Amino acid sequence: MILVSEAAATQIQNLIKQDSQSGAFLRVQVRQGGCSGLSYKLEFQTEKKDGDHIFEDKGVKLLVDGKSYMFIAGMTLDFSGGLNGTGFTFTNPNAKKTCGCGSSFAV
Repeated sequence: MILVSEAAATQIQNLIKQDSQSGAFLRVQVRQGGCSGLSYKLEFQTEKKDGDHIFEDKGVKLLVDGKSYMFIAGMTLDFSGGLNGTGFTFTNPNAKKTCGCGSSFAV
């Protein structure tokens, strides 16, 4: 399961409204790269693919491909709008090491 904080849900719903993408899913992916070896990628999509895991939390629909899911199962997606930086943050119980920016990790 992938969880979404209240702050992240609000931000995602606002972005969907701004882009007029009603019914869009947020795809959460893990890719090779970044300071620690793996990085997160977020993008809106309107269609799911074969093998996708589908989650819904706080009104947000998430898609995760099978390969990515093994790296982020149990993760919480959050959003920070504070003075120290704005953006999505990832609390991933599978990450053994993360970089300073929080957008890449190692397992």
